[in-house]
Amino acid sequence: MSSTEKIIRRHTRPSDEEEGHSPVHDDGSSPEDERPESPFFRRSIIPTQAGLVRFKDRFLRRGKPKVGTIESIKNIVFSSWLNFFIVFIPISWVAHFSNANNPDDPEKTFPFPVTFVFSLLAIVPLERLFDYGGEQMAFYCGKDLGDLVVVTLNNAVEATLAIILLTRCELKLLQSTIIGVVVLHLLLVPGTAFITGGARISHQDLHPHLTELNHTLLTMGVLALLLPAAIFAALDRGDVSLSTATNYIAQDITIRDNFLRMSRGLAIILLAVYICSRIFLHNPPGDDNALTPHPQAPSALLHEEDHLINGEPEVSQWVCIAMLAITIALMAATAEWLVDSIEFVRESGIQEEWFGLILLPIVSFAADGLVSIGNFVRYIVRHVLGWKAPPSTLAKARTIDLSIQFTLFWAPFIVLLGWWTDRPMSLLFDFYEIAALLGSCFLVNYVTADAKTNWAEGFAMVSFYLMIALTSWFYTGQVEIEELLQCVFGAEGAPAE
Repeated sequence: MSSTEKIIRRHTRPSDEEEGHSPVHDDGSSPEDERPESPFFRRSIIPTQAGLVRFKDRFLRRGKPKVGTIESIKNIVFSSWLNFFIVFIPISWVAHFSNANNPDDPEKTFPFPVTFVFSLLAIVPLERLFDYGGEQMAFYCGKDLGDLVVVTLNNAVEATLAIILLTRCELKLLQSTIIGVVVLHLLLVPGTAFITGGARISHQDLHPHLTELNHTLLTMGVLALLLPAAIFAALDRGDVSLSTATNYIAQDITIRDNFLRMSRGLAIILLAVYICSRIFLHNPPGDDNALTPHPQAPSALLHEEDHLINGEPEVSQWVCIAMLAITIALMAATAEWLVDSIEFVRESGIQEEWFGLILLPIVSFAADGLVSIGNFVRYIVRHVLGWKAPPSTLAKARTIDLSIQFTLFWAPFIVLLGWWTDRPMSLLFDFYEIAALLGSCFLVNYVTADAKTNWAEGFAMVSFYLMIALTSWFYTGQVEIEELLQCVFGAEGAPAE
């Protein structure tokens, strides 16, 4: 029996072994008859003691060789050639403070485009360290939790960008950027991965269990944004023309107050949905199923889990956690310098909508994109030299998880953070942005419905992203939404002076 088959048999869940037959207790009752307060229900939410012990043993690697601190640091330093870009971190900081300390002539020493390039190159090694840290933590936490760590860290740049825009009260630009980030990770990034991954194989596989849940989560997140837009569209403006709609809104300050209350309630519900989905994925119903591979997972994914169980990490878990904490701190500051230096593009006369929907998300992802380009160039060189690797049967769709997390966690979190900091951030988005997001959601769900992908479907996803980029270039935005997002201070609903 292969090691992969052993993993499946070792971690097969009771419901799968019964092949659809509900187990019956000695007294003739079934699990469906159990009350929510029963131990069976608690075990389906809280990991069992045996599961916690198993996770603790894996995290501490009991009975297995440990990686020393010095060896861990050495492996981090030499983990990738992209680490040489770390020299741009101090350079970008110097360029930023040179601009900030010369208000009369901020481009005296470093022009803004140069500062932008330095900041972008500085984020490249930080993005790579995020990926490497997540890969190493997977040895200690398992693939599912390791993927969650990688997804969260990869969203760190975009989340930092969103918080920066919130603190500056650029709320309309913030909303466009949120939609742009989600659409980018739904269409462009996985689309290009499907094209390159499916170039030498008829189709690649996705995890069917995760795909089914992702369809529900993604659709719900998009529909939650559709509800406020639908209510706003149904408002009776009477005889007020569209050209004077801002006056109508300004005269009725209860509209802003109602949408803020509505958005904050929706944000809390979305956060609850995301937390419950994580519990379901990492601790599915059944006895002792926490943090175990799902039997429906593709064989390539089970092979990867087998590698994590039997393989040896390169970095100590404690050194890895410290490295990730330092990387997050450096990235947060460098991302702010990046946003400061890109303002010169905004002043060039391009549409605000295109700037937020397309340019800022691409810039926030540009560092990760450079990493992908570097890996692609390395693959081409290895292919030319004859070092051909077999094509992967597992499709790379992690960025779809990034979109789901940004929709169900980060966007609601930004709304609640705006509530705490007295900024009227709401979930009432521009109608065009909602339409673009809804179309992206439907296309992704159709492409991944059969848990298989190919390069033609990837090309369709990239093409739709280009359609959105093209049409948004000519779109000027919805003036009513912008009016409702004007920052207020003091009493809620009072417009800023």
